[in-house]
Amino acid sequence: MNTTMEAITEVEETLSELRQTFKSGRTRSVAWRKNQVSALLQLIHDQEDKIFNALYEDLGKHPVEAYRDEIGIVTKTINYTLSNLEKWVAPKKSRLPLLLFPTRGEVLPEPLGVVLIFSSWNFPISLTLDPVIGAISAGNTVVLKPSEQAPACSSFLANTIPQYMDSKAVRVIEGGAEISELLLQQKWDKIFFTGSPQVGRIVMSAAAKNLTPVTLELGGKCPTILDSFSNPSDLKVAIKRIVGGKWGPCNGQACIGVDYILIEEKLASTLIELLKKTVKRFYSDSPKDSKCIARVINRHHFERLRNLLKDPLVADSIVHGGSLDEENLFIEPTILLDPPLDAAIMTEEIFGPLLPIITLKNIQESIEFINSRPKPLAIYAFTKDEEFRQRILSETSSGSVIFNDILIQFLCDALPFGGVGQSGFGRYHGKYSFDTFSHEKAVLRGNFFVELEPRYPPWNDFKMKFIRLAYNLDYLGLLLLVLGLKRQNLH
Repeated sequence: MNTTMEAITEVEETLSELRQTFKSGRTRSVAWRKNQVSALLQLIHDQEDKIFNALYEDLGKHPVEAYRDEIGIVTKTINYTLSNLEKWVAPKKSRLPLLLFPTRGEVLPEPLGVVLIFSSWNFPISLTLDPVIGAISAGNTVVLKPSEQAPACSSFLANTIPQYMDSKAVRVIEGGAEISELLLQQKWDKIFFTGSPQVGRIVMSAAAKNLTPVTLELGGKCPTILDSFSNPSDLKVAIKRIVGGKWGPCNGQACIGVDYILIEEKLASTLIELLKKTVKRFYSDSPKDSKCIARVINRHHFERLRNLLKDPLVADSIVHGGSLDEENLFIEPTILLDPPLDAAIMTEEIFGPLLPIITLKNIQESIEFINSRPKPLAIYAFTKDEEFRQRILSETSSGSVIFNDILIQFLCDALPFGGVGQSGFGRYHGKYSFDTFSHEKAVLRGNFFVELEPRYPPWNDFKMKFIRLAYNLDYLGLLLLVLGLKRQNLH
């Protein structure tokens, strides 16, 4: 009971302090924002080895993978933000209709206030700090709740961030489900959540009580459509990118990772052989011993993945891999051919190193297959058929569509990242992160220069015609103004 009361007191005091900091106006300064984002960059540079160690302890990530998917992404985002922040903060002029001349309008981005960020365990550095960069650059104060399932990274962030950033504006609170529930009971100006749809529903329900805006970055079963290619080298490139995109990022534990492949029946055997050869080339004959591929995060998720393979019909569909090392929480890259479509492996997000291949009579059927399931976070499609590409774009719905590559959309600051439907809503990355944590305030500046009175009785059919034209043809607004039909006389 005392622990609970202590936690409640700590959260309430933290929230009160952050609100006072925000009210003081300190976080609105562009200089303060840049200073805090730069401090985060210094943290990354100074603590690189500790980050490598924490990622290896939590997930067994090799330093090359850790830099590529975690440190490098954060560094890139910070540099992009620092280069563009002054432009993002500046008011944007808006074109107003001549009917309102000489009034001026602009859109002014302003910070929301105190925001709560829940991060995930699969990329516990990049998916934690990326939204923090957006929140700080927008001028907010932040409470960061790292995932307890990556305890080494959570502890690292909790101990290190206060050494570099303004502790009266950025706070890290560690804990499990009880702390998360306690945080959700508070009133926030924004909640940003990265995780599963199941927990996302809980977050959204809690936010609704205070009408708190929410960004949900969830997951989904991201399909890869593999069309036929006349050039064998194109197919080999596609396979290399699929293998790297499936098992490279956290051994398949990625919300935008490849969940399953759709291919025509006649190409299945060729695909399987190329997948086997590429997996061996990338991760050796013994991926577990190569230490170049991550392990499963914890025993709970290991058992979840093992249960996906327990169905006899699913087990019979394994054409490569399938071995499990419970002691080291490692599952080797596993390929399955046509597992039952009603099995859990095809109805739940896999989030692990299992890759089903689903065969179709014709690759065009992939569109109907995808549309029969919840909207994915991403659709990957390898094809040179422009007509097929257009069909995919116009007839499917997903957070993003990527042609002839895997995962690279996550690296593009110029593109929004986010889901749709069950895969989430809201977007971030680059300027979109800044926008997510900002309110675009409309500002209209009136003028006393022109004030005309009506020259005729207030209403007649002739004037009504001019009013209709003014709203349909903007330039006629000036004519109406000359006629004395100013907006305050239209009541």
